[in-house]
Amino acid sequence: MTFRIVNPDALGRPSGWNHGMLAPAGGRILFVAGQTAPERAGLVEQWAGALERVLEVVRAAGGGPEQIGRLTVYVTDRQTYIASLKPLGEVHRRLMGRHFPAMALLEVRGLVDANAVVEIEATAVLP
Repeated sequence: MTFRIVNPDALGRPSGWNHGMLAPAGGRILFVAGQTAPERAGLVEQWAGALERVLEVVRAAGGGPEQIGRLTVYVTDRQTYIASLKPLGEVHRRLMGRHFPAMALLEVRGLVDANAVVEIEATAVLP
């Protein structure tokens, strides 16, 4: 089961994500709750831990990274995110390979877990 990537020319070429991911007919939708890793230090390490937890849920349901169609990421510091793009890209490729889901990133004032600086939630489509 693979997604059809939808990147209309009018929207420009995305980098590290896609504008749209069209799931094949007959898939089952898995909604993954926001995951954090507050026991780790710093944005990059917490991002890795949160994404690992997302993938753990997807794998437990019988899928893998390539079944994730959308990620929503909440960060508490946009500037730190921008300054960390290179190592975050390395984390993404290590955990997700060359699969780039549709993605939204929002800066928030805080997360429920006071020690978390990033939270990642996902939507996956499984066969």
